[in-house]
Amino acid sequence: MTAAAESHGGRCLCGRISFRAEGKPLWVAHCHCESCRRTTAAAMVTYAGYRPGAVMWNGDSLATYASSPGVTRGFCPTCGTSLTFEAERWPDEVHLFVATMNDPDAFKPACHVFTKERIGWMHLDDGLPQFRQTSDDTAGC
Repeated sequence: MTAAAESHGGRCLCGRISFRAEGKPLWVAHCHCESCRRTTAAAMVTYAGYRPGAVMWNGDSLATYASSPGVTRGFCPTCGTSLTFEAERWPDEVHLFVATMNDPDAFKPACHVFTKERIGWMHLDDGLPQFRQTSDDTAGC
């Protein structure tokens, strides 16, 4: 499948919001920051970065929450599923939660970010690069 033909669908738990992301993601990474962990009640989350224009939404509108200065998180107002992360720091990206994709196995993470905030009992031995904060080279992650 070529990058132009690559397309990935996803949805929230209740199915009232679905999306389609066109093309290859800009990057795929595991995030260990406290904010992402708290918004999902998970030890870490995995994101795929896309240009906003590459993501088409269907169904209900996303509810949003400004979780910290310059950060907006999108979620389903019915079931609460976390769907997006957007930040002023990355103005031309929307980060989609890989676990909400119909085929999450299609997204191979390239690194771990914000490892300085990881939960202590989570041992990382998958051989992926680890960044205490974030990678300056998102293409490498």
